[in-house]
Amino acid sequence: MNKEFAMAVPTYDRFIEPILRFLATRPDGVPAREAHEAAADILLLTESDRELALPTGQATYKNRAGWAHDRLKRAGYSASPKHGIWRLTEAGRKFIADNPAPLSALQVEALARNYLDVKLKPSAHGPSDPLGGDGPAEEVQSPDDRLQMALGEIRASVRSELLDLLLQISPKYFETVVLDLLHKLGYGTSRSDLQRVGGSGDGGIDGVISLDRLGLEKVYVQAKRWQSVVGRPEIQGFYGALAGQRANKGVFLTTSSFTAQAVDFARSVERIVLVDGATLANLMMDNEVGVSSQSIRIPKIDSDYFDE
Repeated sequence: MNKEFAMAVPTYDRFIEPILRFLATRPDGVPAREAHEAAADILLLTESDRELALPTGQATYKNRAGWAHDRLKRAGYSASPKHGIWRLTEAGRKFIADNPAPLSALQVEALARNYLDVKLKPSAHGPSDPLGGDGPAEEVQSPDDRLQMALGEIRASVRSELLDLLLQISPKYFETVVLDLLHKLGYGTSRSDLQRVGGSGDGGIDGVISLDRLGLEKVYVQAKRWQSVVGRPEIQGFYGALAGQRANKGVFLTTSSFTAQAVDFARSVERIVLVDGATLANLMMDNEVGVSSQSIRIPKIDSDYFDE
């Protein structure tokens, strides 16, 4: 089946309008799997079509439906309020109301190509003109360039989904995720050397890492599962907590970002490392914490082999 996965299932842009129309009938949102099946029904995919799979094992139509929804999210027309749930935004509902007839090829192409650089967070003011701007000049890009662009696009999508998931889990579990990541980064001689401390009376410390077997050298961790920007007062509070522990090293991680004043303060005291949401998600991807990766074999001529 895998050898012909691209033959019968339409490209992801063909899934954009079916998903958009289906979500318009479900104002409270639906599980992604329902949207997958609804789009497949609208596109008249057969059972054989639905059995076609990518080399990763994922059903091709589900993969393409997922990328179609990614484009709708980038355009500001849809969102994932909870993991695995898709729902139109106010801008998406307005777009549907303004376009009751089938979308034109130009509109679909605009949705598929014009928002690749947009962060996956719906704008409070709705999307800009979907027909404005130029799409990437794919026809002049080498296959290697397109491969790198695709990898960057996949990472951006996974990064956004990771941050959404981190905001949905409990604060306690978020602290556990952070400690798992720090262990993957090489901190602590074993996972048991990383302990969660967070709770009432924690003094601003959520975790402690023993860098040696005897626990003589420790790194203290604070993990904030926030959407708002972390400012200087929070970093100063963490600095005070470190002083209370007579600690020399601290890591402050957040799902959001830091103000310039917070960054300047951390630099001035030298003992604190700041990790913002984008960096946190990148580290999780690179170290496969809550993320799995696949290897792709890319053939390349071995010039040395043919040297006579």
